[in-house]
Amino acid sequence: VAKIVAPKREALAAAEAEYATVMVGLKKKQAELQEVLDKLQALNDKLSALETEQFNLKNQVEDCSRKLERAEQLITSLGGEKTRWTAMAEQLGVDYENLTGDVILASGVIAYLGAFTPEFRRDAVTAWSSISQSKEIPGSAQFALEKCLGEPVKIRSWTIAGLPNDAFSIENGIIVDKARRWPLCIDPQGQANKWIKNTEKDHNLVTCKFTDGDYLRRLEGCIQFGYPFLIENVLEDMDPAIEPLLLKQTFTKGGMTMMKLGDATIEYNKKFRLYLTSKLRNPHYLPEVSVKVTLLNFMITPVGLEDQLLNLVVSMEKPDLAAEKARVILEGAENKKQLEEIEDKILKVLSSSQGNILEDETAIQVLSASKVLSNEIAEKQSEAEQTEMRIDKARNCYVPVAEQASILFFCIADLAQIDPMYQYSLPFFVSLYEMCIRKAPEAHHLPDRIEILNSFFMQSLYNNICRSLFEKHKLLMSFQLCCSLKEARDELPVRDYRFLLTGGVSMEDPPPKAAQWIPDRCWGELFKMSRLGEPYTNVVEDFAKDQDLWKSAYDHSDPLARVLELGTSLTAIKGFSEFQLLMVLRCLRPDKLVPAIMGFVANNLGESFITPPPFDLASSYADSSNLTPLIFVLSPGSDPFAALSKFASDQNMEFKSISLGQGQGPRAEQMIDAGMREGSWVVLQNCHLCTSWMPKLERKLETMDPKNTHRNYRLWLTSYPSPQFPVAILQNGVKMTNEPPKGLRSNLMGSFLTDPICDTEFFEEKCVKPWHFKKLLYSLCFFHAVLQERRLFGPLGWNIPYEFTDSDMRISVLQLQMFINEYAASEVPFKALNYLTGECNYGGRVTDDKDRRLIMTLLADYFTAKAFDEEYSYTPECPQYRPPDGDGSYEDFLEAIKSLPAITDPRVFGFHPNANLTKEQNEAFDLMKAALLMGSQSGGAGGGSMSPEEVVGAISADILQRMPKPWRVEDVQESFPMTYTESMNTVLAQELTRYNGLISVIRESLADIQKAVKGLILMSPQLEAAFHSINDGRTPEMWMAKSYPSLKPLGSYVNDLIERYTIPIDTVDFDFEVVSGTPEKAPEDGVYIHGLFIEGCKWSEEAWTLAESDPKVLFVEAPRLWLKPMVGSEMNLDYPHYNCPLYKISSRRGVLATTGHSTNFVMYMRLPSEIPQAHWIKRGVAMLTQLDS
Repeated sequence: VAKIVAPKREALAAAEAEYATVMVGLKKKQAELQEVLDKLQALNDKLSALETEQFNLKNQVEDCSRKLERAEQLITSLGGEKTRWTAMAEQLGVDYENLTGDVILASGVIAYLGAFTPEFRRDAVTAWSSISQSKEIPGSAQFALEKCLGEPVKIRSWTIAGLPNDAFSIENGIIVDKARRWPLCIDPQGQANKWIKNTEKDHNLVTCKFTDGDYLRRLEGCIQFGYPFLIENVLEDMDPAIEPLLLKQTFTKGGMTMMKLGDATIEYNKKFRLYLTSKLRNPHYLPEVSVKVTLLNFMITPVGLEDQLLNLVVSMEKPDLAAEKARVILEGAENKKQLEEIEDKILKVLSSSQGNILEDETAIQVLSASKVLSNEIAEKQSEAEQTEMRIDKARNCYVPVAEQASILFFCIADLAQIDPMYQYSLPFFVSLYEMCIRKAPEAHHLPDRIEILNSFFMQSLYNNICRSLFEKHKLLMSFQLCCSLKEARDELPVRDYRFLLTGGVSMEDPPPKAAQWIPDRCWGELFKMSRLGEPYTNVVEDFAKDQDLWKSAYDHSDPLARVLELGTSLTAIKGFSEFQLLMVLRCLRPDKLVPAIMGFVANNLGESFITPPPFDLASSYADSSNLTPLIFVLSPGSDPFAALSKFASDQNMEFKSISLGQGQGPRAEQMIDAGMREGSWVVLQNCHLCTSWMPKLERKLETMDPKNTHRNYRLWLTSYPSPQFPVAILQNGVKMTNEPPKGLRSNLMGSFLTDPICDTEFFEEKCVKPWHFKKLLYSLCFFHAVLQERRLFGPLGWNIPYEFTDSDMRISVLQLQMFINEYAASEVPFKALNYLTGECNYGGRVTDDKDRRLIMTLLADYFTAKAFDEEYSYTPECPQYRPPDGDGSYEDFLEAIKSLPAITDPRVFGFHPNANLTKEQNEAFDLMKAALLMGSQSGGAGGGSMSPEEVVGAISADILQRMPKPWRVEDVQESFPMTYTESMNTVLAQELTRYNGLISVIRESLADIQKAVKGLILMSPQLEAAFHSINDGRTPEMWMAKSYPSLKPLGSYVNDLIERYTIPIDTVDFDFEVVSGTPEKAPEDGVYIHGLFIEGCKWSEEAWTLAESDPKVLFVEAPRLWLKPMVGSEMNLDYPHYNCPLYKISSRRGVLATTGHSTNFVMYMRLPSEIPQAHWIKRGVAMLTQLDS
């Protein structure tokens, strides 16, 4: 066991020792291995960290690359905008600084200035801006509403929709868009109407009028659904039913916005919009209406109209150019709209991006795509703008045509100021413009074509307008056309134009006259001319130096020709233009001004503009349609019914007529309805007598449907001028005038060509005494012509101008035939014929007893047995005016009429040859007055560089300084007590009271005008009228309402008022005695008077009697008279004398008083006369208390 165990133990021990050794080695190796493993793990860890770092770095590189790429894209996209956006940011900063002042001014313009003209708006904004700057309120140096509130893209869309492309119209568009109150547009040319309809056509616009029966029901629907609503043709009265809508009186009920309209309560949609338009040119809305709406003046401006007319002429002359222009405009508008949308999108992305924008790939993609599109659009826009510039360059060749046409339109628009029937719409003007462009002769070269278009259109316009003008206004139109064109070309200063019309305004007294032959008016106006400045400064001095030469011109039958003949010999007018010579002629010989103006027009426009086309009913009919009424504008003595009847017969047309009056409206409507169905003509006569029914006719014409109206139907209207005649009918209708023939020969011929005289059987066979009948028939027609022609001589002819018609003559002719037949066996009953014809047929129209006396005096020369004498002449001085041979035929009588002179000697009418001077002078002053009323020229009558406000202010201050203070009536009554024995003291007190009233009105009105001009008080309509009167050199109406009658201009009136110390003559019986010399003391009984004037004759000191006037002397001072109050039975009336009527002013007419006399009439004054009284009655001789100057 031991042997076995011991070796085994030894072996075990050896093994264990070896094991221990091996284990030590193992542990050592394990330790070494662990060390290696640890090193390996450290390396692996390091590798892993490096790999992670590598991955992260790689990601960062990729991210930086992407960001770099995005940054490059962003810089590429927006880098070009830096300069523009920087400038815009700076501008926005400036705008922000100026925001307060600009918004104040913009609010003021929107709230207050909508109804005013461009000039007034500009002046008001300038004044407000100055006040704002003085208060140190920040604001733009040059404020413009368009810049402050305008949106270019929206404005461009407005102009495409028809808004005129001028600053004034664009301002109106902004006011409509921004105002809180609904707009009421004063729109006589329909510009606002057209623009609103085009702008709102895609929004279900509903259009109606207040006169439509269902307009409230339709309005309620629009309010509920949010549709826009347009009310057209608004008059000065507003329907009170829409007041809640105007005031926007809404309330909330059940969470909904509601409004009560009439009896209905309806839902109010906030998208609803209301527009109101009026065709009235100058409406007067009450304050309670004005505060509920935004009043807007949409009258077209010259610039806006010129742009429209240019587009029109180019579209017709160069249609391809116009089409390209329209395409470019639309494309440009769309491009700008897209650019704005893209810019908004870019700014939205930039502002809404969170964190670093380089990490927002979607935003970068949106910006990149937008910029690419923006660049494409900008490039297109640049090309479009270049194309538009090229097109505009070609279009501008036609600017002269549009410029002249625009001037002409405003000329004819101003005609409405002188007669309410002269209404011409813009559509009418444009249609005529288009027609002339089509019909004008062609030309190979563009400058020739432009000249042809201008001349052809102006001639066509003149011819077309002339047919609707009275004769007295046809030369006025030509003159206005000529002056307006000259002013536009800077060839006619407004100062000179207004002097010709007014004669100047100056309160300064002229120096003593250089010679006695110079009339006071002439000398005064020459002095006023010298105050206009160069080249007139030395006119008075030079006139005085050459007074002998001027005297020869004054006495010449054609003073202008004499002035031109003398030429440079007259220092005062050296270098004067043709128009400046007219100014001189106005001062020197105003009676020759009308022919001189005709020459001026002929030299500048052509002879055709002083020879109006003859009346042509056929051409007017050709211009009409079944929807267009034809309107005869009547004048005294005219009756177109006979001519219309003949024309209808020539056209084989049936026509029905009715004379309108009370209750005739329904009958007229039935006739119109029948005419529309059957195709007949309907004539409505005397529309001015049924003005209350005319609005119904207007509505009927507006609702006419061409499908339901026979093409042969025509509506004819006749009317005297009436302000109540509907403007729409006048503007849309074809207007005509057909005045009775002018001149005695034409008048006589007209009488012989009318029924019944033109009936050969009536003329030759229906009277048992044909020889006597023909003689007296001719005398009656001659008498009728004389009555008509005397109207042309103003107050010399008749105190009141009467409307003697063909009906008066017709009944007199029939009575003449009847009485001759009834008294065939005896003498012609002249007494009965004179009474019936003079007192009844013609005298029935006469209200003034002096005019009735004149008729009977004139008729005595025609219905007299002397008319049967072969040598008898109606006027001894003119033997050719005599009855033809009674045995002659109808044709012989016509030939005798044709042989009469074309120009009739005034003595044939019973006048002195000087009467022609009065007639021609009145014609000239009437022409100047009408031109002044048209008001197409601006500026003050005082001339120079002064504005109207400065002129009126200076004149007002001068008058106030000179005007006496009111009398103290109480003090006068103490000195001259009112007692039974001193009746004149009562008259004195009454006169002083009246003068005090007049002086107070003058002083108060002048003081108020000065305050109103400075803006311290409101300029009322009365003050505005007085302002314009003073500016024009006329005496204001508000003064004349408190004044004694006077026709004097302003300066003469004020001087006359200041010099007055006498009182009016009482209506007592006076005896009259002409006094020689100057009495040294007052008479014991009665009073000496002087300072009266005689018109129509003179007082001869040598013969001590009335005598014929000297040549070219219209008025002479009456001799000194002694008025002696006497009992009528004690007066000596046996001496030959003339009962001369005394009038206050030269117009002679006035209101008929209860005494049967005119209020202008003072009394009859007996003057010694060797010539029979009838002679002076026919001469129209009268005395006047004052002259017109």
